[in-house]
Amino acid sequence: MDAEKVKIQHGRVTTEGDDLYFDVRGQGQPVLLIAGGGGDGKWYTLVANILSDEYKVITYDRRANGRSTMNYPDSFDIQQQSRDAAAVIRAAGEASAIVFGNSSGAVVAVDMAITQSQAVRAVIVHEPPLTLMHPKTNKWKKFFAKVYLTSFRMGGSMAMFRFLIGVGIMQTSLQSAKAAKVINNVIGEEDAVEKRISSSAGAEYFAKQELLPVTNYYPDLKRLKENGIKVFMAAGKMSLDKKRFYAQTVPVLAEKIGCEMVVFPGHHGSFMDMPVEWAATLRQIFHKVN
Repeated sequence: MDAEKVKIQHGRVTTEGDDLYFDVRGQGQPVLLIAGGGGDGKWYTLVANILSDEYKVITYDRRANGRSTMNYPDSFDIQQQSRDAAAVIRAAGEASAIVFGNSSGAVVAVDMAITQSQAVRAVIVHEPPLTLMHPKTNKWKKFFAKVYLTSFRMGGSMAMFRFLIGVGIMQTSLQSAKAAKVINNVIGEEDAVEKRISSSAGAEYFAKQELLPVTNYYPDLKRLKENGIKVFMAAGKMSLDKKRFYAQTVPVLAEKIGCEMVVFPGHHGSFMDMPVEWAATLRQIFHKVN
């Protein structure tokens, strides 16, 4: 499937006081892709387009991000995020889906398997930033606390800069910037007509509301196992080689859950700059679910 030529159905669902924007591509077994920090589903455009030849791919903007609304700028709750994702699946005409999440979205995906298991066929958890699952918990809790304080002292944008430098994402910013340009060209004028939450407002929300609840989240592993949801833990090869914080949580969780660990191509956000390779890896996992 050509990553740049796919028919997309747009939709919105109102849930718990906010309107969530979502896109649907293709037909077949449903797959939900949950975005990380910044919560904007458009960054999955290329990999979603490729996968849509075989799957019904659902992407969405998490509340307070992208084309969704921010009616509660001082509120963030992981379980509400899980309910939102389940609401999007239903609005797309499905009862359940294979769920993939990256970064913050990976944490939401884990929580979905625990609290919204009826909506989850299997879950793929890519590089979740969980300090309590890291061998150096205290180091990273202190770092994220400093990022949080920076958002109040110097603003959300400066906090985001400190965050990106500290976790090693800035080092792959050139690849991501080139990929973002391609994605924006693919989306084109159609995306421009949709009202978006500003990047500065999104940065404020992430640093002040989302960061600590996500990084301090501790999954109920007993309940996760009881629910019987098939879990795949995932990390990028580059992230593992560079010993990135969020990649080092993956083998820990895989061992605790007793599930398969999958190595993906590239870095934390390589679904943007390596969409063909990512789509191939995701297909391999999806085929194991059936």
